[in-house]
Amino acid sequence: MKSISRFILETILGWKLENDFPQDIKKYVIIVAPHTSWIDFPIAILSRMASGTMIHFIGKNTLFRAPFGFFFKILGGTPVDRTKNNNLVDAVITIFNKKKVFRLALSPEGTRKKVAAWKTGFYYIAKGANVPVVMATLDFEHKKVKISEAYYTTNNKEKDFEVFHAFYDGVKGKNPALF
Repeated sequence: MKSISRFILETILGWKLENDFPQDIKKYVIIVAPHTSWIDFPIAILSRMASGTMIHFIGKNTLFRAPFGFFFKILGGTPVDRTKNNNLVDAVITIFNKKKVFRLALSPEGTRKKVAAWKTGFYYIAKGANVPVVMATLDFEHKKVKISEAYYTTNNKEKDFEVFHAFYDGVKGKNPALF
């Protein structure tokens, strides 16, 4: 599947996978940006498959019901309860603590719409689960998926976010006006 995915991603679609996901680290949070289109998901899935690394994502638990729930689970989906009374950050930290290997991809924007600031849930998940953050881009201008080395957060949130934002500087999403 890895070679077929790489062929589709690189040869047919013209994308390049720059770097690879850390293999020696069993748990981390991946922030993928910019997230400006539904097309991001299939590009991300193909990139993950081309790398040969299982990357999970979370989705509202209703996505995982019949008849299509099995499909999202096969793709690496993990259901979560996203009701207002449920603390999503704590729920995801619990998932990290229960698994031996868990690499979770999230969009720091939390939506495909333009946002003034990123959501911070990914940061608190990484801190609470004591795992690093890996940054990944979906740069549509250069058709490149770029992956960073693992970044271990500090006790300085502002400094950490400067590092995160610098990684994405100049990256163009499918709809650049939304990033």
